[in-house]
Amino acid sequence: MEITGIMQCIPHRYPFLLVDRILELIPKRRVVALKNVSFNEPFFPGHFPGAPVMPGVLIIEALAQAGAVLLLHDMPERHRKLVYFTGIDKARFRRTVIPGDQLRLTLDVLKLRSKSCKMRGRAEVDGQLAAEAEILSALVDREGER
Repeated sequence: MEITGIMQCIPHRYPFLLVDRILELIPKRRVVALKNVSFNEPFFPGHFPGAPVMPGVLIIEALAQAGAVLLLHDMPERHRKLVYFTGIDKARFRRTVIPGDQLRLTLDVLKLRSKSCKMRGRAEVDGQLAAEAEILSALVDREGER
């Protein structure tokens, strides 16, 4: 799935859309996505001047967005839903992510209920673990759709 398909699933837009491509999607089970990290990202001038590093919270957010695509992809009337990021467990950061890196985001569903989900996520660069976490999310109706 390319960027236009991703944008049909989740409401995020530049500069906060952090998923560029979906490589694999097994409904209700697994998603593998890519985030191309460019020097033009709006956070690099301030994080850190002269030594750009992608903030860890944005790596986790990229994982959460890929998970949202997984949850919403096959949902009827997905335009009426939002996936809220509700928690992070067991987050660990193993290496820095810098401009020119390509993040491979892999999420596996651990628990899926009608209005909540828990996934295990891994972000890797060139096969090396950059970050990992368990992501908790809630599926909610968009305002005005209740």
